[in-house]
Order: sequence, then structure tokens, then C-alpha cells
Amino acid sequence: MSRTEIVKEISNNGVVAVVRTKHPDKLLRIAEAICEGGVKFIEITMTVPNTLNMIEEVSRLVNHEIYIGVGSVLDPGTAQKAIDAGAKFVVSPIFNKNIIETAHNNNVPAMPGTFTPTEILTAHKSGSDIIKVFPADVLGMNFFKAVKAPMPDLRLMPTGGVNLDNAGEWIRAGACAVGVGTALLDVKAIEENDFKKLTENARRIVASINSVVHIN
Repeated sequence: MSRTEIVKEISNNGVVAVVRTKHPDKLLRIAEAICEGGVKFIEITMTVPNTLNMIEEVSRLVNHEIYIGVGSVLDPGTAQKAIDAGAKFVVSPIFNKNIIETAHNNNVPAMPGTFTPTEILTAHKSGSDIIKVFPADVLGMNFFKAVKAPMPDLRLMPTGGVNLDNAGEWIRAGACAVGVGTALLDVKAIEENDFKKLTENARRIVASINSVVHIN
């Protein structure tokens, strides 16, 4: 898929799962479990042990409905290595124009992290495909509404403060999608190999998003 098509699909699906597990051997089962529940975009962060090899392996083994991306990217070199390993999108906790350029040179969406309105606008003007707002729980939903009022064309994605039941409210506040970690990827369930719990969680967050009119 092209960069534009992936961005459209992320907005349509509404959820990017943020994986920070200490059990990389379970990544494939995690991906399959949440996909069964309707979550198709999975961000494997650079904090996961042996990240690049895991991205390569999981990208090769998952079905065509699942899209594996990379998260916690801090420099363009890491972005390139992850893309070479199979990452279909690049997420960062910071804004770095060179990361965006690297992603775009490979026809891959870039989702940099921002916090202030100035950072958001700078990221937008630099070509960001989706702008991650992080940590979103510090700012809250009213911040999204306020920022979108003068800049309605922004594609914003909150990460931090999103749970299984309020995801739809973030969409209503102006987000095009949400980034969600432990609320979806229950640590205890993963430890106990209770992958049905992850599927249930995925269905619950998708239901929350589907309960509102997605107008972005």
C-alpha cells in the first residue's frame, strides 16, 4: 500500500496499538489476537527486545490485514533500519524533520510526537502524515478541540490517556485515530497467555470508536 493509503486506513480503523512487551516471542500471537478484535495497526516500539528482528519476523508472518509499524524512533537511521525490516509506518515521541524525510523517501507515513500548538503546526508544515500528541493525558480532550478550531485540517492522534471506553470521545474531540498501549495490551493477560482477553479488549475499543461519528 502507498503512504496515502496507509494513512487513510489508519484513520478508518481508528486505533494504533502500541506494543512495549518484554516478551517478543509473543508478538505474533498478540498481533493476531487484537486483529481478530478489529485492531489492525500495531506499533512495535524500539524498547522491545531485539526490535528490528521482531519487526522483520512478525511482518513476514502476519496476514495481509495486519500492518506492523515501528515506534519510539529517535533518529532517521533507526527509522531507515526499521523500514528495511518491514515497518509500514514510523512513530516517534519527538519531532525530528529528518525522520519524516526518511519515512517519505521510502513511501512510509511519519507520525512524529508533539506537545504544543507550535510543535503541532511545525510538524504539519514539515509533511507529517499524522501528528502524535504526547503525552495526551496531560493536555486532555479540550486541548484537541481548541487546537482543531483554528486548524481543522490537522490529523491528530493522542497517545497517553486513551482507554478502552474513552477512545470514541477522543475521536469526537478531533482525533483521527488513537494510540493505545497497556489499556489494550493487558500485561497480565500477556503474561498468562490469555490472548482472548486481548481480543475482547480490541473489540471494546473498536466499539467505542464506532459509537461516534468519525468526521475527520
